[in-house]
Amino acid sequence: MSKPKTRTKKHLGQHWLFDGPSLQAIIDAAGLKATDTVLEIGPGRGPLTELLSQKVERVIAVEKDEDLVPTLKVQFILQENVDIVQADIMSFDLRELPKDYVVVANIPYYLTSAIVRLLMESTNPPRQLVLLIQKEVAERITASPGKMSILAVSVQLYAKAEYIATVTKDKFQPPPKVDSAILRLTRLSQPQLDVEPQRFMQLIKAGFGEKRKTIRNSLAGGLRMNAGEVGELLAKAGISESARAQELTFAQWKMIYDIFTDLS
Repeated sequence: MSKPKTRTKKHLGQHWLFDGPSLQAIIDAAGLKATDTVLEIGPGRGPLTELLSQKVERVIAVEKDEDLVPTLKVQFILQENVDIVQADIMSFDLRELPKDYVVVANIPYYLTSAIVRLLMESTNPPRQLVLLIQKEVAERITASPGKMSILAVSVQLYAKAEYIATVTKDKFQPPPKVDSAILRLTRLSQPQLDVEPQRFMQLIKAGFGEKRKTIRNSLAGGLRMNAGEVGELLAKAGISESARAQELTFAQWKMIYDIFTDLS
């Protein structure tokens, strides 16, 4: 697929992908069905939109850049299964989409965490997300205990996270400064843990608040508890005071959560 001469807006994080094999790899990772509805975030110049329109029943392409929308509407005027919507995805009403829709998108690096959290925590979450994002962020999201982060925990609470493939920076126009990766998130039928989301994230944020500190000191500072109280909490959970947040498993977080909730 050729690379047309295009102008991009740096403040919108626009790096467009026209490389045919990379676009096809995104499509393949999604495992789409003919009856699917796909939400595409930031279609840009439409190369991914074109491929999606050939695979599924309906494509809803949400583009924030109002300068791109008229061209996109003309480009897809004859394709009745493509809806071009001028909107900011952060304020788009996901409740309008059918249940078990799929998200396929090349999203701006600076919005990755916000978009993933928005979709995963929505009252109408997608069945699956296939995203082209910064490679380092994809590695963080798919991390195992030992290298966990707030982002990894908040995503893996709701979805199975898989690093599919690397897409090097030379495949984009204009090239970003770093490589990208195709990330697949498949929503779990139930969250990994039976927790109240806001309260659980309060605990997680406290635990990861000071990366260099032990879990005892991080929780004490983040939850405004004294170190002795947190030490007792950890002892009840069977977790070493010298452990660090990135080392804990979901089962260990659940033990901390249950004991913390009982104390509150």
